[in-house]
Amino acid sequence: MEHVYVAIMAGGIGSRFWPQSRSSKPKQFLDIVNTGRSLLQITYDRFENICPAENIHIVTLDEYEYLVKEQIPGIKNHQIVKEPIRRNTAPCIAYICDKIYAKDPLASIIVVPSDHLILYEDKFIEIISKCLEFVDTHDALVTLGIKPTRPSTGYGYIQYDDEKKEDDFYRVKTFTEKPDAEIAKTFVKSGDFLWNSGMFVWKAKAILEAMHKYLPEVMDCFAGGRDVYDTDQEKEFIENAYAQCTNISIDYGVMEKAHNVYTIPSKFGWSDIGSWDSLYEVYHKDYLGNAVMGKSVKIYDAANNMIMVPDGKLVVLQGLEGYCIVDTQDVLLICEKSKEQQLKEITIDLKKEDLDQYL
Repeated sequence: MEHVYVAIMAGGIGSRFWPQSRSSKPKQFLDIVNTGRSLLQITYDRFENICPAENIHIVTLDEYEYLVKEQIPGIKNHQIVKEPIRRNTAPCIAYICDKIYAKDPLASIIVVPSDHLILYEDKFIEIISKCLEFVDTHDALVTLGIKPTRPSTGYGYIQYDDEKKEDDFYRVKTFTEKPDAEIAKTFVKSGDFLWNSGMFVWKAKAILEAMHKYLPEVMDCFAGGRDVYDTDQEKEFIENAYAQCTNISIDYGVMEKAHNVYTIPSKFGWSDIGSWDSLYEVYHKDYLGNAVMGKSVKIYDAANNMIMVPDGKLVVLQGLEGYCIVDTQDVLLICEKSKEQQLKEITIDLKKEDLDQYL
């Protein structure tokens, strides 16, 4: 496994998990699932079973380097790949894959977000192993598709071609961003759509070739990088590269356009933990369907709520159904779970109103 590498993307802000997730400490650094480990730590632990620890890289913002070192003791400096600013997933992937390729042209790379929950890790490792074998013998970019359990409007969808199958892998036909409820129902009913997990497996050479073809303006920003990676000049080079880089996702920039994209239908107890509602789906609930994180919560005639409050605070809830109640030191959030997608808009409004201290 010496040529297998992992890139964990950990630079996001997690705005749909506000007010727990803040710019100073986003959700990937929080113990959001109440296990005693942050989402980043759980993700890092998972991949220690797949490749050598020194081959695991964490891509994050400069300002979060101290959090990574705090949470992953013993991680080496070269394993923390620092972005100066957020530029979406395509520049992030271009940077880390080019950096790894410069060191190891034979590299296979697993790219994953830092904040996903996977319940059945043995099944996940089995799928990842299949993916690594497939990209070793095929010119393929593999995206892990998740078999839908419900018509969710919170995930993107992948449509695969049932007639173009190699081993357990299917050629991808289309990508669709988060659909409305009726379209999501149609997708799930058809049987040939999967949730887009945002997890990828490919050879470094294959993804870089695809990016040169479909996103040359991004790859041009990293031209010459191989001469400065892991030197004192890398920081300045990357600051200049990111200043010029387009803000674009890898899905939109490459995966929707390339003709060698495959998916493998997967089922390993996955959730992207992208929002309070997705946390509610996987969290333990009482007999009335309330998911409660907090030691002093009293509930009367209330059901199907997501509640996260400090242990030292008494919270009494009466008469609410389908709400998200999150109490922090300086912010109290009460919103309908079904409308939590508006949280991102709320954080934008707060920024416009110069209320950054709450973000």
